[in-house]
Amino acid sequence: MRPTPRLALALLLTATAPRLAAQDSAAPSDRFTLRDIFELEWVADPRIAPDGNRVVFERAGYDVMKDRERASLWIARTDGSDVRPLLDPGIDAGSPRWSPDGSRLLYVARGAEGEGAEIYLHWMDTGQNAVLTHVTESPGALAWSPDGKWIAFTMFVPEAPKPFVSLPEPPKGADWGPPWKYIDRLNYRFNGEGYLPLGHQHLFVLPAEGGTPRQLTDGPFDDGAPEWAPDGRSILFSANRHDDADYDPANTEIYEVSVADGSIKALTDRHGPDENPTISPDGRLIAYTGYDDRYQGYQVTRLYVMNRDGSGSRLVSGSFDRDVGALTWARDGKSLYFLYEEEGDIKLGSIALDGKVVTITGGVNGLSISRPYDGGQYSATPDGRFAFTQGAADHPPDLAVGRVGGAVQRLTALNDDLFGHKRLGRVEPIWYQSSFDRRRIQGWIVTPPDFDPHQKYPFLLEIHGGPYGGYGGTFAAEIQLYAAAGYVVLYTNPRGSTGYGEEFGNLIHLDYPDHDFDDLMSGVDAVIARGSVDTTNLFVTGGSGGGVLTAWIVGHTHRFRAAVVVKPVINWYSFVLTADGPAFFYKYWFTGFPWEHLDEYMQRSPITYVGNVTTPTMLMTGEVDYRTPSEEVEQFYEALKLRRVPTAMIRVPDASHEIAAKPSNMMAKVAYILGWFERYRAGGRP
Repeated sequence: MRPTPRLALALLLTATAPRLAAQDSAAPSDRFTLRDIFELEWVADPRIAPDGNRVVFERAGYDVMKDRERASLWIARTDGSDVRPLLDPGIDAGSPRWSPDGSRLLYVARGAEGEGAEIYLHWMDTGQNAVLTHVTESPGALAWSPDGKWIAFTMFVPEAPKPFVSLPEPPKGADWGPPWKYIDRLNYRFNGEGYLPLGHQHLFVLPAEGGTPRQLTDGPFDDGAPEWAPDGRSILFSANRHDDADYDPANTEIYEVSVADGSIKALTDRHGPDENPTISPDGRLIAYTGYDDRYQGYQVTRLYVMNRDGSGSRLVSGSFDRDVGALTWARDGKSLYFLYEEEGDIKLGSIALDGKVVTITGGVNGLSISRPYDGGQYSATPDGRFAFTQGAADHPPDLAVGRVGGAVQRLTALNDDLFGHKRLGRVEPIWYQSSFDRRRIQGWIVTPPDFDPHQKYPFLLEIHGGPYGGYGGTFAAEIQLYAAAGYVVLYTNPRGSTGYGEEFGNLIHLDYPDHDFDDLMSGVDAVIARGSVDTTNLFVTGGSGGGVLTAWIVGHTHRFRAAVVVKPVINWYSFVLTADGPAFFYKYWFTGFPWEHLDEYMQRSPITYVGNVTTPTMLMTGEVDYRTPSEEVEQFYEALKLRRVPTAMIRVPDASHEIAAKPSNMMAKVAYILGWFERYRAGGRP
């Protein structure tokens, strides 16, 4: 991904295009720098009290000494007053859940290393705290019973492995090495978790005053988050409890389990995902999400409603061409609040049982700190008061509140201490037409803090992953660091992105990569046409699905001076047989097994076009990435080396597919990318 111009041109470019490396000690102090990553803070999991007058939320950030994310619990009144810690800020806590009467609060607190989670109870009147559990696995998905006397939650239940062979014990003091791994499961490892222990996720109930948790479900299945029935006698949950669950992973159902005796009844039976059950206030109806599975790469998640016994299921959101999620019933039982993604923004809406949708507010964004992915959280009371994570291009998510039909108020500004003396890159939306079919494509241009439209700047195209995902106009540390280094940055939502309807998302079904390449190149052309871009210094990078497209780009054009391919798929054949979730990708992204459709797999594999690559290309992989395993990067690296194309491989120790999960990794990732681009930039260092 490029050749170098003559010295005279290089000197001219140096004079007209100011370069500012993010790590440069001479960089102005008003720029966002690598070290500033550790100073970022954001709001997560805001939980509004039943009376609508208070909100408890996670105040999250990075621990510079432990190199990890941590959070503390804070509380605020919804009128904007009394924003303060609820617990000692030194306690790493999250998942706050109000009791039905608002007098108590459940939360999960973790140990000093982020492990050893337990459930705690906080009394709002006295401020006392008590630990309710002493468990060996981490509890999650906490849910109060309607009467406030019980707590339901999920927890992993390990199973003892059965030895396959019997071996002699080593003599005392002998070292025979670690034991061998005997694996006979289809799903034996998972990204971010490593090699999976034997066991499954199940439901538990616990008295609100503490005690011994009672396991409610069992079997070789993984059970989802609990939803109490209004009478407290049963709990709804979603799971794939079919005999072929490993081979048909998306076929979940809604189940009801009796709290008294653990008996389980299936309430749905269609083929496809049935998830997120939510019971109406009067207990007569169950709302849930899902779709009839057609084995498409992207299928819009719909809203359904059925009777309490599982009968009479009907589609509610059939005329609404967006994914429906995060359901909350309104008090009258005639509508639900929900989140949906639209054109780079997460919105809170209300949908009536006749399918009519009303948008309440946008900007429920910002929970992806490193890259500008859409994503946000909210909670609401049945009478229409709500709290949410409000993200924008100039700040990570803060706490905001509102009421249906009223104004939205932002209650926090957690990063004003940092950004009060920093200048960020300006984020501007852009729409342009694809050269392939004139379809409108959305993107965002980010310009350096001191941008002068009369100068020429190096250009960086950054591509999102998924590939069924979406970017938005939100704060993203990596993008801002590129802009601070003097680059004009473009990121876009090419065909296949979510938030534009099912037809747009499925334009890449069985056709990825292909014309999304045209969408991206048309975006580059559109930015160049606006001026201010040095066309001899074009660069490209992307991660995961964006890594696939970056590798595809360098095999199909020579216009970029250098490229960085992050955690890609290079060979679809090898990917399908080594990635986690082996029963998913071949079925939804291809027409069958790779050995039966070799031409299809190789036609869409970047490795097929490696003979065309002349662009200097750096590759980056996490060494415990089980989503796009390191073997993918290694294939491209060795092929480029054999062809003597300038290349380098960065291997990130102990990193999964989420390379930037550690703040130090996010910092290093950006530094390596900028360092590679500077090496091959016209007028840059040799």
